[in-house]
Amino acid sequence: MAVLSTHDAPGAANKGLLQPIDVSRLSNFEKLYDMAKDPLGDNLGIGYTFCATSIVYRTDKVQVDSWADLLSPELAGNVALPDITTTRGPPSLYMIGKAVGDPDYSLKTPVSMVAENADNIVTFYVRSSPLAQLMQQEEIRAAPVGRFAWGRFKNNGLPMAWATPAEGQTGGMNVMVMTKDNGNEDPALQFMDFWLSSEIQTKLAEALVDSPSDSEVVLSEETASNLTYDADTVATLDLLPPEVIVNTRADWLDAWNASVVM
Repeated sequence: MAVLSTHDAPGAANKGLLQPIDVSRLSNFEKLYDMAKDPLGDNLGIGYTFCATSIVYRTDKVQVDSWADLLSPELAGNVALPDITTTRGPPSLYMIGKAVGDPDYSLKTPVSMVAENADNIVTFYVRSSPLAQLMQQEEIRAAPVGRFAWGRFKNNGLPMAWATPAEGQTGGMNVMVMTKDNGNEDPALQFMDFWLSSEIQTKLAEALVDSPSDSEVVLSEETASNLTYDADTVATLDLLPPEVIVNTRADWLDAWNASVVM
């Protein structure tokens, strides 16, 4: 077996490297959130963790109620956006498009909007780690980030918030997959079932390693605040379909390079 992001797993499936998972042999399968049960289709993957993406922002400087606020005059010169090549880039652009009434997977509208506002964006980041320092230095006031990075911002001594935009949150998912004709299907299924058990999902969550896809995991409020957790949060996630990412990624990059990176 292997673990991949939903950004990469369809590519492996298209090359014939994966085989369907016999979910009837997984005793913990039915406890998963519905969106984690078959995110790739044809039982080619099982979601074992989510990561929400939303906007962290300075509450004393700006109010963020929509993904469109990232390109508002109030944030001009004080916002960072993820680069198109990152896992958070296309989903964030999609949510901006959704906010302005154009949720098309081509991302033409949000890419055009970003290009028009490029001079007002402090940086197009590839890794989220420098953002906490930029926020601390008051060079930025808002940025889309993954939930795993929230801890770097919430305790930085500044008034910070994790936005709950009207359009919802986005993010990504990691999946377990079964490699084609590997000859070790039985132990692979046993290991998958072990990983999906409430006990292991809870331990991984408490160690802040993975957000649980097991709907029965119960966490303390402090632990939950650092993770993508509970049914209400999962229900807000608007994830790009994996096949869209695989089939459209090259076009996104071409459009970005032609208009934003000049």
